[in-house]
Amino acid sequence: MDDSAETAQAVRWAVSRLAQRLRTQQPGREDALSRLAASVLANLRHSGPLTPTALAGIEGLQPQSLTRTLNALDDAGLVARSRDEQDRRQQTVTITDAGRGALDAHVQDGNAWLADVLRDTLTPAERAVLRVAADLLRQVADRPAPGTTALGATPPH
Repeated sequence: MDDSAETAQAVRWAVSRLAQRLRTQQPGREDALSRLAASVLANLRHSGPLTPTALAGIEGLQPQSLTRTLNALDDAGLVARSRDEQDRRQQTVTITDAGRGALDAHVQDGNAWLADVLRDTLTPAERAVLRVAADLLRQVADRPAPGTTALGATPPH
């Protein structure tokens, strides 16, 4: 009997709930990154310079929907924009050193909370099982949809 539908439902709920908790556990700093800003920075760090259209495609948004986020990141010095060398009508967005630092701080804040909860809630054996499950979820997430190539940030190694 195929239990894929039940497993899919359980995984979606758990991943969604954990993502929600991670978002709420970010410190209330004035310079805290939004989910979208952190995702944009992660994609730029992984993929290198991208056009706003390419970034929007990765995020599943229309390019116009990224305008406010890109403007805020640019104003904060976390990204730099320049004209594309091959098509001067296009902009290219690049993460800056300050952007890398802000992204690293954002990730470290979320990881600190999660590490504490995992240590306080799960046994060492359960944490080992969760590590295997995390690797399996990454395999699923990294599988490109038919007819596409994988885009987006990869996890740190």
